[in-house]
Formats: sequence, structure tokens, C-alpha cells
Amino acid sequence: MGSHPQYDVFADEYLEHARDGFHNAHYDRPACLELLGDVAGRRVLDAACGPGLYAEELVARGAHVTGLDNSPRMIELCRHRVPSGEFRVHDLADRLDWLPDGSVDLVLFALALEYVDDRTSVLRELRRVLRPDGALVLSRQHPTGDWLRHGGSYFDVRVIEEVWSKGWRVRYWLAPLERTCEELREAGFLIERLVEPRPTARAAEVDPARYERLTREPTGFLAIRAVPDPRG
Repeated sequence: MGSHPQYDVFADEYLEHARDGFHNAHYDRPACLELLGDVAGRRVLDAACGPGLYAEELVARGAHVTGLDNSPRMIELCRHRVPSGEFRVHDLADRLDWLPDGSVDLVLFALALEYVDDRTSVLRELRRVLRPDGALVLSRQHPTGDWLRHGGSYFDVRVIEEVWSKGWRVRYWLAPLERTCEELREAGFLIERLVEPRPTARAAEVDPARYERLTREPTGFLAIRAVPDPRG
């Protein structure tokens, strides 16, 4: 994908969309926050933090949040939304040289893995900054849903370009589930939990048709909690 911040041009629209939107507020955020567990008093790195919606909830739950995103506008929105957090513009293609080894308790990496070119290197760097007893929670588009939408070989790792319903043009990687699992292994993680979320009960009131579909079809997201492999 390179270093161009794709979401920068529609960052404000994305905030309005994701704040109460079905997939974000009633589907991915609840799943990721549940996998993170009790964050009170813990240091959380929000990698690819977007406009700060996850960070806002983490701070409300007592976490100390550091966030990064390669979109300058997203970081402006974060700083306005979560003034107690620490946020900076950073491209995940570069090392997190401003974070020492083992300096955070938890890493959240929500819906951003598919925009990374060298995913193993990024995951390895996230492992470096995690404490040995820490955990990484990541979410990604469900690979089965990707394949149903785009066709071709499910096992091909390839780049897709599409225009979403609001006119946002995006490019991202498609990859099978086994590839994500292998990248985590290569980066030094063990998968503790893999969740195929269901929408919250409130989502049935927001969009009944979408709620019904996502409670029976693997066409949304999945979430993983991974821990550092103690074997090194």
C-alpha cells in the first residue's frame, strides 16, 4: 500500500460514519474491547488509532493510551477527542523507535492489518514493545467474506482496489486466514483466542437486516487475541 495515508482525505467523514455506525460501534469495537479485557491502569498502544474512537473508550475504562496513525488528520481528531492520550503521526512501515522494549501492556491493532505491506515485520515490532505477559488484539476483514465478495482463489494474497458506498476509494490486501496465522507465528506470537463476532443485541434495532445477516454469515470481521511466545 505504500506510505500514503489513504484515510486522510475522508478522516472527518469516517469519524461521523464510525462513531455510531453498525460495523464499528455494534460489531468490531465491542469484540476488540472484550478481547482486551480489564484495561484499568494498563498501558495500551492503539496502533492505527484512526479518529480515536477505541482510544476514547479505553481511556474511559481507565487505560493509559498511546496511539499512532499515518494520517495527520486522524491524529488531530484523536488529540481533540482524547486529550489525555498521547498520539503521534507514524507510518507502521517504520520502527517504533520511540517506544522501548516491553513498554506496553496491551496492543490494539483494529481493522488495519490489511493496509500493511510487510505484515510480519510490523507484528514483530508490536511484539517487541509488548511486555512478556502482554497481549495483542487485532481485527481484520473476514477472509471468507472477502472471497465471497471478490471471487478468484481464496488462497491468493493480492491487492484489491474498490470504492465504498460513501465514495471512498481504498486499496488493501486480501489474504487467507492461514496467512494471518502464519504471520503471527513468524512474528513470535501464539494465538490465544480467535473470535468471529456477532453484532450486539442493540444492533438489531439499528439495522435488522444487517444484524440478521451477520449473525449467520461470515461476511464481516474476525478478531484475534495473541500473546508473546515465551519460547522467543
